[in-house]
Amino acid sequence: MQQKKDLTEGNIGKQILFFSIPLMLSNVLQVLFNMADVAVVGRFAGSIALGAVGSTTILVALFTGLLIGMSGGVNVLVALHYGAKNKKEITETIHTAAILCLFIGILLSVVGIVFAREILSILNTKPELIDGAVLYLRIYFLGMPALAMYNYGNAVFSAVGDTKRPLFYLVMAGIINVVLNLFFVIVCGMDVAGVATASVISQYLSAFLIIAVLFRSKELYGLHISMLRITPGKAKTILQLGVPSGLQNGIFQLANLFIQSGVNSFDATMVAGNSAAANADAIVYDVMAAFYTACGSFIGQNYGAKKKERVLKSYWVSLAYSFGVGLILGLALVACGTHFLSLFTKEEAVIEAGMMRLTIMGFSYCISAFMDCTIAASRGLGKSIVPTIIVIMGSCVFRIIWVYTIFAYFRTISSLYMLYAFSWSITAIAEIIYFRHIYKKQVTIM
Repeated sequence: MQQKKDLTEGNIGKQILFFSIPLMLSNVLQVLFNMADVAVVGRFAGSIALGAVGSTTILVALFTGLLIGMSGGVNVLVALHYGAKNKKEITETIHTAAILCLFIGILLSVVGIVFAREILSILNTKPELIDGAVLYLRIYFLGMPALAMYNYGNAVFSAVGDTKRPLFYLVMAGIINVVLNLFFVIVCGMDVAGVATASVISQYLSAFLIIAVLFRSKELYGLHISMLRITPGKAKTILQLGVPSGLQNGIFQLANLFIQSGVNSFDATMVAGNSAAANADAIVYDVMAAFYTACGSFIGQNYGAKKKERVLKSYWVSLAYSFGVGLILGLALVACGTHFLSLFTKEEAVIEAGMMRLTIMGFSYCISAFMDCTIAASRGLGKSIVPTIIVIMGSCVFRIIWVYTIFAYFRTISSLYMLYAFSWSITAIAEIIYFRHIYKKQVTIM
């Protein structure tokens, strides 16, 4: 069945919307893997298990962010060559990327399993939570290779305009994840170990389904065992695009580890409330991220096809959609936050603590669109290093400085959460200036 779409023709507003909807659902389902873990242990295993799993959230995001960054590099390069209809370049890119992504997934799995306790100790994880958190991480990290391959497959399909099939495979895996969560925790009494095991099984299922269809595909982007090899030139380009993006995600989460350390300086109730509320971050970010992926894919294909009038329009439409979605979801969370938090805990004190985060973040999410959408646009034009440096300085370094200055002075949880809005604003201004520069240099002269 023909699933691919030409992103260089047609109404951009309508195309980006319909392109992004399956991506939104796909991104949210990936978040639900971890959210289901948190919800099940919070409801059926108590606040200690909830805190243990919640204490791993940023660390999981750190490692998965590296994988997502690499797949973003694959997405941009495949979209560029697909827009130019260059069969040889597409073939070499997808086969080289498959090997690189699998290797990186295995490497992260080993590092995470070996150093889980040491990293959690550095984060000042509460003594009563650390054993459960270590157990959860060591099992969860067994799924890193599968997560790497699913994101690789998703990047390839998104680059050629097919966002429906990855969603279908993830839905199947997500259903299995929820069922296994309930079975392992309620029936088998495995609590933390049970939810981690369910996530790993689900991740391997989604990876198997998406890679299998790539091997069966007769399209330009189909995988073939006989062609699985690393082409040095393509490997270099993929790494030049993917590594800065992955490092950006990783360093971003590293900065967030300092924030988590600040949260951990409060009592266990505040930690649990923060853990529950942080699930909203993942949902909102990943819904907005669908438009960032669309932005990169549309700009990549149209830049490759030398259709400059559609490049800038793709950016503005993607930015408008992502800002609007962030604003709507944020306000909804402020209005319905207690109901959202009750999905993860029955304790009123934990819900009250979680609302402190949701109230501030709900008004701040939309600001991040200006930063992230502009970064995606620059990467769509093949520029990854400078946007990464900007975001590291504007968001990551700035956040660490904030923790040791503003937060250290006020020592309130609200002063800690406010750093998100300020860091997004500063970084967005610099990213927009850079994108404007490279657009004039690369696109207007085509």
